[in-house]
Amino acid sequence: MDAQTLARCTGAQLGRAQIFADFLSAGMAFYMIDTPLRQAMFLANVGHESARLQYTTELWGPTAAQKGYEGRKDLGNTQAGDGSRFRGHGLIQTTGRANHAAARDRLRARFPIVPDFVEHPEQLADPQWAALSACDYIDMRGLNAVADSGNFREYVRRINGGFNGMEDREALYAGARAALGLA
Repeated sequence: MDAQTLARCTGAQLGRAQIFADFLSAGMAFYMIDTPLRQAMFLANVGHESARLQYTTELWGPTAAQKGYEGRKDLGNTQAGDGSRFRGHGLIQTTGRANHAAARDRLRARFPIVPDFVEHPEQLADPQWAALSACDYIDMRGLNAVADSGNFREYVRRINGGFNGMEDREALYAGARAALGLA
């Protein structure tokens, strides 16, 4: 996918899309996010989760919700400071010590050299790993099948756990569909 199409699909500025185009193209090919419908759903959500490819690290307030990351055993945040240290990284905002470890392990099973995202969580924010981890997340959650069914709300729910930012996601989805010839 070229940078101009990626920019249209994610709402990103062209310069940001140029940074991610090759990494996302390779990841989408590897993880079979390879139909216009799969790509439209994926890229609309990537566009929303990353504020149009601007952020690969969650902005830290901390907000009340972010303060709640501290000590959350379901996220694997068992050590003091884990809440901030393992804030969202990547294009889909992988959050928590356990999820950083899972992303590392899944990627290491597929690629020869992957950083240790537990020792160095900030490396999950690097464009290559931000893109590959997002594509891997789609595979892990079985979201290609959801995309094939055409159920965008379910796709969003499985990424977000709810429907936060749904209006923005839907607008990005409409733009991605148009850019990919589906509208």
